[in-house]
Amino acid sequence: MRMHTLYWPDRTALGADIPFRSNRLLQISVVVFSLYWIFMGIWPVQRSLWLVENLLVVALAVLLVWTYRKFRFSNQSYLFILLFLVLHTFATHYSYATTPIDEWLKTTFHTKRSYYDRFVHFAFGLLWVYPFGELYVRLAGRRGAWPFVVPAAIVMALSALFEITEAAGAIIVGQEPKGGEFVGMQGDVFDTQKDMFAAFIGALLAIAWLFLRQRRKRGELRSAAFAESGEAPTTGNGRE
Repeated sequence: MRMHTLYWPDRTALGADIPFRSNRLLQISVVVFSLYWIFMGIWPVQRSLWLVENLLVVALAVLLVWTYRKFRFSNQSYLFILLFLVLHTFATHYSYATTPIDEWLKTTFHTKRSYYDRFVHFAFGLLWVYPFGELYVRLAGRRGAWPFVVPAAIVMALSALFEITEAAGAIIVGQEPKGGEFVGMQGDVFDTQKDMFAAFIGALLAIAWLFLRQRRKRGELRSAAFAESGEAPTTGNGRE
């Protein structure tokens, strides 16, 4: 058995072969998130920035609904996606820079900028690797180390796309560049690069977790196979 077949879900994974009308977990998750998103959209700190930050949320929702009949993720992937959207939606209500978490950090530790913003970029890499890996494996097949490499590459590409879209959206709604304050840069001219690096670190941690998980599962399957055959497992040099 190839090592990368052990953790990536296939078409028989939980939720991947269940129509939406029968997938109770997904139904509940979508309803809860929709209510949460509507609630967090009421009186945001800065409406124009909220609109900019939610362009991709709406686009993602439309894409997932439009492609659902042809491609359904597993429930685990949908939960990872929704968890990321919960973190992002919370931040957009407070324009990212003024979340209660950041206000507490500034008061307690005298920090100068919003670190929740960077945490969400980190969470993007951490939580999206699994859905991207599932998408790759089910559409392109299982090929060696590629299921580990491709999700990280997609994370980096979309991180760059998000930064570009965010800047373009801000210009469209009338926010002009002013030093380091453009689109929540908070005075840091390298904010974009640091955000993308945070996403990359999150992706690496997710890949490391998946790799260790597959090694453990591989060992369990090997032990089970030897137990069923009545043979003792061997080491790499062929000795017992």
